[in-house]
Amino acid sequence: MLVVENVSKSYAGGDGAVLNGVSFHLRRAEFAALVGPSGSGKSTLLNLIGLLDRPDHGAILIDGRPAGALTAVEAARLRNHLIGFVFQSFHLLSRHTAWENVALPLFHRGVERRQRKARALAMLDRVGLSDRSHYRPEQLSGGQRQRVAIARALVGDPRLVLADEPTGNLDSATGAQVMDLLRTLNRELGVTILMVTHDRDLARDCDKVIEVRDGRIAPASVTG
Repeated sequence: MLVVENVSKSYAGGDGAVLNGVSFHLRRAEFAALVGPSGSGKSTLLNLIGLLDRPDHGAILIDGRPAGALTAVEAARLRNHLIGFVFQSFHLLSRHTAWENVALPLFHRGVERRQRKARALAMLDRVGLSDRSHYRPEQLSGGQRQRVAIARALVGDPRLVLADEPTGNLDSATGAQVMDLLRTLNRELGVTILMVTHDRDLARDCDKVIEVRDGRIAPASVTG
């Protein structure tokens, strides 16, 4: 499902490579944790996989499709159809209701409004928020906002979900509920999830753990 092969990345003015020869793969429906200290290259790697940046060397394949030679328009189209994103800070639009936030990826695909709303409402029901569909983000708790963000990530039937510290802004109990939801959706929908986390306990519950250290995959760190 996801192949990262010998990927390196540097930035002008930086001290050496941010990533240096990173390789790993994920199978379809696998739930993997990406761990490592701050500054290790996790965020850079997530941006490359999410087609928000390009590697200097190496290859990234998503669902068998090479991502390296895409134009900006092609990358945006592939990102919209194959990848869902979940962020630590939710990234919901405050002027939009829950269902309107969930429907945004479908809007960018050109799906007509009635169908967008129906699919968004169905996904909100799936994450347990059917009674909050017309609430705005400020009317929701942190856990509810993250559920909206998860629904938005999944409404377009992506093959891969990239979750960047999805429990980082939540208390431990709410974070555990969000993690349980991600795991349930991973099993039921068969979507591959790559989750960045600093929480080793959460990582141990994943199918695979990948540790990035100083821009490389730590020796013998890929488990699962």
